[in-house]
Amino acid sequence: MVILAKYEHGVFKPLEELLLEEGTVVEVYFPQTKAAKKRKSIRESGIFGIWQDRIDIKDGLDYVNKLRNR
Repeated sequence: MVILAKYEHGVFKPLEELLLEEGTVVEVYFPQTKAAKKRKSIRESGIFGIWQDRIDIKDGLDYVNKLRNR
């Protein structure tokens, strides 16, 4: 069954009468109306480059591999 509903004040309100018992659990699917937000690059993050001055970490992969091998 597909029905039209309006979302107001945190509640979906059907735009037509439904023959459902009170308390019936339903699944609500809705189309994405806005374009998905583009994820920010890690380079735009405040944590990018925080280890750049560390001499014991030449790159992240090398560092992780050393930790795993311990």
